[in-house]
Amino acid sequence: MAIAFTEIQETIRMVEMEHLDIRTVTMGISLRDCGDPDFNKLKEKVFHKITTYAKDLQATANQVAEEYGVPIINKRIAVSPIAEILGNATKEQAIDLAKTLDEAAKQLNIDFIGGYSALIHKGIAKGDQVLLDALPDALSQTERVCSSISVATTRTGINMDAVAQMGQIIKKTAHLTADQNSIGCAKLVVFCNPVEDNPFMAGAFHGTGEGEVVLSVGVSGPGVVLNALKRYPDADLGGVSDVIKKTAFKITRAGELIGRVVAERLNVPFGIMDLSLAPTNAMNDSVAEILEEIGLERVGTHGTIAALALMNDAVKKGGSMASSYVGGLSGAFIPVSEDNGMIRGIEDGALTLPKLEAMTCVCSVGLDMIALDGDASPETLSAIIADEAAIGMINKKTTAVRVIPVIGKKAGDIVEFGGLLGRAPIIGVNHFSSDKLIQRGGRIPAPIQALTN
Repeated sequence: MAIAFTEIQETIRMVEMEHLDIRTVTMGISLRDCGDPDFNKLKEKVFHKITTYAKDLQATANQVAEEYGVPIINKRIAVSPIAEILGNATKEQAIDLAKTLDEAAKQLNIDFIGGYSALIHKGIAKGDQVLLDALPDALSQTERVCSSISVATTRTGINMDAVAQMGQIIKKTAHLTADQNSIGCAKLVVFCNPVEDNPFMAGAFHGTGEGEVVLSVGVSGPGVVLNALKRYPDADLGGVSDVIKKTAFKITRAGELIGRVVAERLNVPFGIMDLSLAPTNAMNDSVAEILEEIGLERVGTHGTIAALALMNDAVKKGGSMASSYVGGLSGAFIPVSEDNGMIRGIEDGALTLPKLEAMTCVCSVGLDMIALDGDASPETLSAIIADEAAIGMINKKTTAVRVIPVIGKKAGDIVEFGGLLGRAPIIGVNHFSSDKLIQRGGRIPAPIQALTN
């Protein structure tokens, strides 16, 4: 892939002045050949395979980042869904396997390992249920293990029995990590229509359609897009879209170059380029501030969804022109705790939970890193998941829920999570009950959109 000198100059400026970074290089590893009736042998196989394939991931990524002058913030691993190899394991063994994953991550000095996951959008097999039973303890007793659970797809509908369990699991995880502001919930994502090649945590897992091992890249540049728009304050909305497309094109080119170099040096196939505008708490590195630069006084006001749709579409168009292997989630993330503009919107009363739900109709994922009143019931949490799954199911898109009911906190409080997870104002939930809806169980049938053959 040939890179012109002018592109190199632009990339240097984007890195030094506009917060461009490679947010993550994520190695996907299949563990499907690690199953064994002897659980100790299974653990050994899992640990050995991960630490063999990824033994040079950290060092190689650091070396490439230094050589090319583009920061690589996170080094991560995604494994195939762990529920698939649990078989007849017990809950205690499933927790033990989570600790094995955590030990592998620590030995390799990588930031997170995803894939402590189950795909239960149509039904729950034995291994799936064991993982669900173990999940709160696994998340509370490990540091770097992340989990994603698929409860719905456009093809299958919504597994409301699974949704009901996830509300209980989130609430139990919140209680088990209450002394850390319920941070365990930040490592758990509930999906509709999950993708198999997502490099971003906490939702990453190595899908069954993937190969033995692959390296994918997630690049993020809200600050680059924001600075580009500031140079065209009087452009009409077509011009705004054009600026974002061209900027996304440049970001994608830089990200794929770095990703391919890392993959080549590790001697593994290059997977996909995920161009997602994922914010941080750094100044001017905010998706919300991009929307405000487009023309909103404060994110959450009327017109927010239109501006977000414009931005998300332009990002995808620009990225897809730059690379033949754009994948993952690619678009715009709206994690509240990680975006200073989103936090301001909530504090000023412009941004509410219903508005955030509406925004997920047009953004890349869903309700992300939202701190909720700690008294929110499991049924209410399940109902929030069901609403978000319905949006994804009907619109044939990925949606997700990563909410944190912070035990002991009430609406209006501020909670500090630290690091990339940032801080968040606590949002209250609707006090009317959804209990009967959740207790009915069963499946919400797949919509007519599923009948596409």
